[in-house]
Amino acid sequence: MNFDKLKEVFLVFAKLGCIAFGGPAAHIAMMEKELIEKRKWITKEHFLDMVGATNLVPGPNSTQMTMYCGYARAGWIGLFVGGGAFIAPAVIFTLILAIVYAEFGTVPEIAPFFFGIKPAVMGIILGACVKLGKKAFKNIQLIVIGIIVTILSILGLDEVLLIIGGGFLGMLWFGVINKNKAASFFAPALLLIKPTVISITSNSIFLAFVKIALVLFGSGYVLIAYLDAELVEKLGWLTKQQLLDAIAMGQFTPGPVLTTATFVGHQLGGITGALWASLGMFLPSFLLVGLLVKIIPLLKKSVLLSKFLLSVNACAVGILIAVTLKLGFDLSNSWQSVILMVLSIIVAFKFPKISAFYLVIGGALLGYGLMLLPV
Repeated sequence: MNFDKLKEVFLVFAKLGCIAFGGPAAHIAMMEKELIEKRKWITKEHFLDMVGATNLVPGPNSTQMTMYCGYARAGWIGLFVGGGAFIAPAVIFTLILAIVYAEFGTVPEIAPFFFGIKPAVMGIILGACVKLGKKAFKNIQLIVIGIIVTILSILGLDEVLLIIGGGFLGMLWFGVINKNKAASFFAPALLLIKPTVISITSNSIFLAFVKIALVLFGSGYVLIAYLDAELVEKLGWLTKQQLLDAIAMGQFTPGPVLTTATFVGHQLGGITGALWASLGMFLPSFLLVGLLVKIIPLLKKSVLLSKFLLSVNACAVGILIAVTLKLGFDLSNSWQSVILMVLSIIVAFKFPKISAFYLVIGGALLGYGLMLLPV
């Protein structure tokens, strides 16, 4: 066991967990910058392989990437240390907000402090699109697949369908699929299972969030629909207003948006409920990534499946581009946001070695200052 590497994994992902605002695209961009460019833990090809693979299984993709990168650097223990260090800051921040909410029935106005963060990370995300795109788009077929996926993702088509469909399209286009070979995928319809336990206990909270985690494909924001279906409509554990408050808190904390589960768990069962909800939401990802790190080498050895994986990587970058475009459009609703986005892009491309930490902190401070100016 290499304790120096484990310590490095912990410190790197704890830092990212404290500054990783902006959603999964920003998280992946920060990891690309920190782990590939700066520290050279893994190659861009290996990073892309896992970005594509995590889109094929349920759970938070960017959080699963921290687990994989931790494994690549420090083995199996690194997988758990990397994921845990990334998740912990968000869980702690969200739990603090939940305690304040439970005490006062509301949360103090903190939005001004976070106004500049999302525009500030646009440069990081755009830089990742360019660098990962150079590795993923190896030929004209993969470029076309990436463009198609980008357009369809912008139009709102499900990300999992795009990833799987793009993978099969690539296999067909490369001419390596035949009548005797096929692949099949399915998403478990666990949300359709009628719950056997409806009282709020630690076990029932844990099981409810495990069930949600196992069907949570695509963006972490899909969690909103699942929470509403399971906890509001089916179990009646939350009101609509409580759910909206929980979702709002998920936007104000760094790291995975799925720590909304922590806030909900506290509403249901205090600190114990928060911890069980968090465990239920993230434990399946640790197990799935542990499975993926064994499967990916086998996929690469197969001619058929390696072509599928190449196409999946192109699809993953296409989705990242679509997320970047949609985020940029959403953030263009004020002149302050536009200024911050332009500045972040200039800084990210003009000074590529600058840490994401300084971009996030700088964006937060500058954004707060701009909000004080008259419209």
